[in-house]
This record gives sequence, C-alpha cells and structure tokens, in this order.
Amino acid sequence: MLAQKTQQERDWKAIIKEFERVVGKDGVVRRKEELLTYECDGLTSYRQRPALVVLPRTTEQVSEAIKVCDRHNIPWLPRGAGTGLSGGALPIENSVLIVTSLMRKILKVDLENQRVVVQPGVINNWVTQTVSGAGFYYAPDPSSQIICSIGGNVAENSGGVHCLKYGVTTNHVLGLKLVLPDGSIVDVGGELTEMPGYDLTGLFVGSEGTLGIATEITLRILKTPEAICVLLADFTSVEDAGAAVSAITSAGIIPAGMEMMDNLSINAVEDVVATGCYPRDATAILLVEIDGLQVEVDKNKQRISELCKQNGARNITSASDLETRLKLWKGRKAAFAAAGHLSPDYYVQDGVIPRTQLPYVLKEIEGLSQKYGYRVANVFHAGDGNLHPLVLYDNSIPGALEQVEELGGEILKLCVKVGGSLTGEHGIGADKKCYMSEMFNEIDLETMQWVRSVFNPKGLANPDKLFPTPRTCGEAANALQTQKFEGIEAF
Repeated sequence: MLAQKTQQERDWKAIIKEFERVVGKDGVVRRKEELLTYECDGLTSYRQRPALVVLPRTTEQVSEAIKVCDRHNIPWLPRGAGTGLSGGALPIENSVLIVTSLMRKILKVDLENQRVVVQPGVINNWVTQTVSGAGFYYAPDPSSQIICSIGGNVAENSGGVHCLKYGVTTNHVLGLKLVLPDGSIVDVGGELTEMPGYDLTGLFVGSEGTLGIATEITLRILKTPEAICVLLADFTSVEDAGAAVSAITSAGIIPAGMEMMDNLSINAVEDVVATGCYPRDATAILLVEIDGLQVEVDKNKQRISELCKQNGARNITSASDLETRLKLWKGRKAAFAAAGHLSPDYYVQDGVIPRTQLPYVLKEIEGLSQKYGYRVANVFHAGDGNLHPLVLYDNSIPGALEQVEELGGEILKLCVKVGGSLTGEHGIGADKKCYMSEMFNEIDLETMQWVRSVFNPKGLANPDKLFPTPRTCGEAANALQTQKFEGIEAF
C-alpha cells in the first residue's frame, strides 16, 4: 500500500528539480500563497494545501511527472478545472497535484465519423462550439459546462440535463490514452463504438483518478436535431409534478431532458438571474426538452402538454427558437450559483432514486429539513431520478457543517433505501466514501479494491478517495476535519 514518508524524510528541493526538468520552472507551483488556489475543489468545506502542483502540457510530461512520484513514493492526485463537488481533487498532506488545465488542445475533428479527440483540459462547452457550425454537438452538458473540463468529466462520469435521452459521459467516450500510476502509457478503446476484449474504457470512466490520468480522449459527437422544443409547466404541488414525470415516461416519450425545481430554488433563480419565466408562486416547475424530427417534436409537444395538464399543471409555456429556449434553461443552469443568494453557504448532495419514489423521497427530505432545522432547495434531473438537494447553512456557526453533513448523509441513505444510488454524476470522492457500505457489501467493496490494486498497486494515485477507509463515517469525518485548513510550508 501507500508508502508514507514525512515531509522531512523527502528531499523536496531535489524533487522539485526533477519536476522542473520535466515541465520547466514555470510548470511547477511551489509558493505557499499560489498553492492556496489548489487546496480544494468545488467541495470547499475542506481544504488541504498540496506540497507541489505540476502543470504538464503533453502525455509524455504527465508520464515523466508520475514516474518522479513513483520513484519517491509520493502520493499524487489528478485535477482538471477544480469544479468537482465531491472532493475528488482534495489534496492530502505532502501530496503532488498533477493539473491538466494547460492540456487544452482539440487534437482532431473527424466530422465524417462523428468523433473528436481532445486533451483533458479542454472545456466541455468548447467541444460543441468547435463542431456546431457543421451541425454537430457534444451531448453531456453538466451545469458547469462553461468551466468544467473533459478530463474531469471522464473522471467523475459527469452527466447533465440531457443525460436522460443521451446518457452520461461514458456513453460518449470511444477511446482513451492513459498514463497509469507507474508512468506507463497505454491506449484503451479506440475509434469504433464497439471494441473486442475487456471494456477498459468503461472501467476507467468514473474511476475518479484512482487508476491513472487520461491525456487524450476520443469523444462521440452527435448530429444536431432537426427540431428542438422546450416546455415549462408549473404546478401547485411537488406530487403533481412528480406524477407528470411518471406519466410522460409511461407514455413512451423519452425527452432529451426533464428537470424539476421547487419553490425555494425557483425564487432564488429569479432573484439572481431574473429570467421572468419562472412563476414565483409555483410549488414546482417542470422543464421538458424534446428533440428529433419536426413531426415527432410537434406530436410529443402536444402529448406532453396534455399529460401535464391532466396531472395538475396550471400553465404551460413552450419555446422552439434558440434564444427563448436558452432563456428557459438559464435559470436551471444557474440554480447552484443562485443558492448562494439564499445562504452564506450550501452543501449539495447527489443521489439517485427510482422516478416512482420521487413524491415519497421529497416528503422525507422535507421532514429531515424540519428535523435538523436547515432549509433544503431541491433541483434535480427528474427524468432519471437524479436529486440535487442543496442544504443551506452558515459555516461560521460552530457545528453547523457537521449537522449539515449528517443531514446530507441521511438523504443518501434514503436514496439507497428506496432502491437508488449514492451518486448520479458528482462521484464519491472524499465526501461520500464512508457511505459506500450502505450500497455495497464487503465482498463488493473488496472486489473493487482488487481492480484498483491491479492498476495502482502502491496506492499512490488519488489515495483515500472512493472507498470507505477508515470504516465508519464518524472516523472518516474526523479524519477529514483534521485536514481542514492545514498545509505545509513552501520549499
């Protein structure tokens, strides 16, 4: 397992020189104040400065940097844009961050075969911008798509509002060039949709940096649909909105995306973004996007409107032109940011439930909100049951974070209890690893650890993530707390 050495046992000055020979002096971040930028990802509650940050630009530089870590038994972590919400890029003490933000080249565009090859630092939205003029787009679209990177999307198997019909990142990755934890470079997958042998591409996508770093990613792009329409329906009860979701899917209609927001999030969005589209007095709104041939869209638009009305929708707004469609989606895309207007801090969870359990689970979440005394704003991918409850709190109040984390844990346990999952797209990281035993038994977890050990025998690649060590949540929370705002001196 991971060979632990203290800061004093390592000759950091010599190690820095080795990294500088690989990436140049400008490619190594070592000053204490500069390292503060990298002490956390989107899970800002916990912070730990790394010993160093290395900024490679090529696959070969990533390989050599990892070999330096391997020679000196230094734990290392990959990091993209730092937008992850589960602490997957949270450093550990005396670790090295290998940051791919300078690897941002689009290496190949092959429109005839509908694929694009990119480096991991390429921003998600850049892919669509590159091919949209030719009538193509990249389907996975996390709310952070204007800032999150493809490498991070691969690590966390990110989704987005269009994952209902088109799937998450793994459904759009054809092949990968990988640097493994010993520094060796391998290619998995390829340029075809189906490849013989073990699905190592599928194994790597969602592995959260524990099996290596992807340095080239072959993505599948799609042809832009002939017609697109977005419907916004508002409801006086969450139960009615949930019933409308079930009715739409039961009718055999698969929207491109289907999102729900509750009253708290509706008003937060209107306060901040001021779309003027979301009725403030609605208990819930449902956003439904349909695409395809014009005749198909027209038919589904009429049928969805009827189903929403049958299930209690007060009003239904629709938009087919690009400008109005983007306006309807703007609020949903800004929901997480708008939550910052409601409270000094918020803690977001990411659980999945069967669609049929939506009314029950939301009622239970409301009960937990009252029990713990914290407001919860609900924003979620209603079509595939991916919840994003945002627990509002003030981190300056002693003990508030611990209570909020306990509340978030109860929500995750509830998701698993009704037949769901701990995560849909944010990953496990450091935040949810102690709940893995709620979903998997010891044999399951041990089997997954075998896979990790094959690729990462020394345990140097993103240690202390994904799996529940120490065993209990209380121990894990205490261990994580000790990292808070700690760091090491610059060399």
